[in-house]
Amino acid sequence: MNFRYHSACSSLVVLCGVIAALLQTSVLATTTSVPLERRVVTEHRESPEGKEVVHKTAYFGTVSIGTPSQPFTVVFDTGSGNLLVPADDCQSEACISHTRFSQANSSSIEEVSCDGAPRQAGSAAPTDEVTITFGTGEVWGRCVQDRICIGSVCSRGSLVLATYESPMPFGSFQFDGVLGLGLRSMSQGDDFNFVDRLQQDRALKRAMFSVFMSDSDDEVSEITFGQVKKEHLASELYWVDIARDSGYWEVQVKDIYIDGRPQALCAECFAAVDTGTSELAGPPQVIEQLASRLNVMSDCSNVAQLPKLGFEIGGRVLNLEPRDYIDQANGHCEVSMMPLDVPPPKGPLFVLGIPFLQKFYTVYDNENKRVGFGVAHHAGQTLEDSKTLMLDVGTGTNNAAMAAADHLLDANRRGFIASFLKRLGI
Repeated sequence: MNFRYHSACSSLVVLCGVIAALLQTSVLATTTSVPLERRVVTEHRESPEGKEVVHKTAYFGTVSIGTPSQPFTVVFDTGSGNLLVPADDCQSEACISHTRFSQANSSSIEEVSCDGAPRQAGSAAPTDEVTITFGTGEVWGRCVQDRICIGSVCSRGSLVLATYESPMPFGSFQFDGVLGLGLRSMSQGDDFNFVDRLQQDRALKRAMFSVFMSDSDDEVSEITFGQVKKEHLASELYWVDIARDSGYWEVQVKDIYIDGRPQALCAECFAAVDTGTSELAGPPQVIEQLASRLNVMSDCSNVAQLPKLGFEIGGRVLNLEPRDYIDQANGHCEVSMMPLDVPPPKGPLFVLGIPFLQKFYTVYDNENKRVGFGVAHHAGQTLEDSKTLMLDVGTGTNNAAMAAADHLLDANRRGFIASFLKRLGI
């Protein structure tokens, strides 16, 4: 056989194999969205000024585990790194009040070590357990591997089955468990990180997920795996690299702003973007100074005059309105930012929880280790509202807000054109 002919044939076989693999990946890779249910709980807690009322919000959706599938409601939590649900042999009150996973009813389950080490063929089932803390509460559990599905996307991976859950806070949860979506270093091991597994399996069109949270019953909050949903954006989306490998989706905060003016309060601070936290939190000294400068009257008499509170992230100022950073109940108002003392080098640290995420659409790019921010597009939101929420630090103008206006106008034009063509039968 002629060598050049043979070489060409071999190259063609290789090329065909590559094309086939790419086609298979494109066919298998998909996107999926999970609707999130919103619940608000009112809590009373002690403070230096006496008892205070705190409104906590949680968003949760459904994940399925095992063969056949057993459904659980979970918080999709960027502030933790493991999937955790109650085991059927957990007898603590917090477990009994929720759906528990039946290990015996899943044909695809396998017990694994909680330290993340792969199990050797023929070895005895591991007997170790793990303890995980959540704020003031804790969970004990054993570790298993099974089939895990969100919407139409499934992957085989490891999770924690709780054998004990402390009464607080788990007894008050209106959901069964937590699906941790933090970065790899926050998980028990490689196989425990759900986002990494989806990326390795090439299960998604893009190795990312995006979060849209609304405080209105007229909109569907959702988490989407594999894509950015532009219909949830009222502005351009811009990207900020992860600041460091803490396990959190953590970005750098250059300064705090009040009504567009820098306050020189927090140079070189960091912020964890946390879908599992119901509040805003930050360094105690900064919060104390902010409370003084914001001057929220306890009788709520100046609510209408309160300023916007902004965070400088990636060259933009992302603004919160007064209703996002104050708690108002029974005629009493106060700044609703929780003190969080994280010393250097890990701090000072802010936690941007649900009040922030209701204002901004966020995207978590696992492949490039970055977070995308854009003004969230809510029903009834005006262009003027959108313009004030994202400001460009470099020019002192709201160029990003003007892009938001252009984005919405373009969307309106596209909708009009589509409607017009439909009426014409085109």
